[in-house]
Amino acid sequence: MLAALVALLISFALLMNSAGSAEPAATAEDPSTHFDSRLDRPPSPLDLDLEEHPLYEMSAPSTGSCDLPDLDTSSADSWEAFSQEIGLCLDEFWQPHLEDLGLRTDTPSFHVTEQNPDTGIQEGVTLAYYEGEKLSITVVLPNVTELAENIPDDRQEGVWSALLGHEYGHHVQQASGILDKAAEMEVDASSELEALEALRRTELQAECLGGMAMQGIGVFDTGELNEINRFLNGGNDLPTHGSARNRQHWFDQGRSQDSLESCNTYGAAPSLVR
Repeated sequence: MLAALVALLISFALLMNSAGSAEPAATAEDPSTHFDSRLDRPPSPLDLDLEEHPLYEMSAPSTGSCDLPDLDTSSADSWEAFSQEIGLCLDEFWQPHLEDLGLRTDTPSFHVTEQNPDTGIQEGVTLAYYEGEKLSITVVLPNVTELAENIPDDRQEGVWSALLGHEYGHHVQQASGILDKAAEMEVDASSELEALEALRRTELQAECLGGMAMQGIGVFDTGELNEINRFLNGGNDLPTHGSARNRQHWFDQGRSQDSLESCNTYGAAPSLVR
């Protein structure tokens, strides 16, 4: 009891001495004086150069091995299954490369629709389309079924694999920031002709990336790739996707070169993106 009382008195004495003799405590520094209003702003979007993108510094992805599934082009269920299988092959081909570039992205999902998104003079053109916000690739069943009538049975799976490879090329563009920047280029174009050229550069790059994937998944030999390119890209010239000659050129660029620089359509001469 006495020890406790002594401890209490000593503590009280120290407190009183401290209160009477110590200098007033310094006021804590106001942290708001170090605040820079610029820190409150959202970060600026990455300013990509479409002609000198880091993607072009990479070698083509490594060749893999993929089992080509059968396809009944008139069946939505068969298309779903076929797309899923080819999608896995394309994932295995592209995803490690995107990760090497420091990019993290979900793989796209695959779908089939009976609805034709085209109207007017464009009706029947769209065979499949990529939606970046949904990360999805959709096959337009009526249009692919119609075109399939002009393709030999032994080339069906190859041609439609290449179609999906093209759409997956758009996913590579989306993941690397190219697609958004290209859309800005279209919007900022000074004329409709300039906007169409910008769109063709985007579509022809996807065709090049598709050709690279068809070479890389390890299913097709040179002769088969020649036939695939002829059937898929040997039709009419298209103001949005380029001439048949240029579509075939960029598919060949992708499948025959060992660097993604070969798919730099944004730095290509205008004659190659008409």
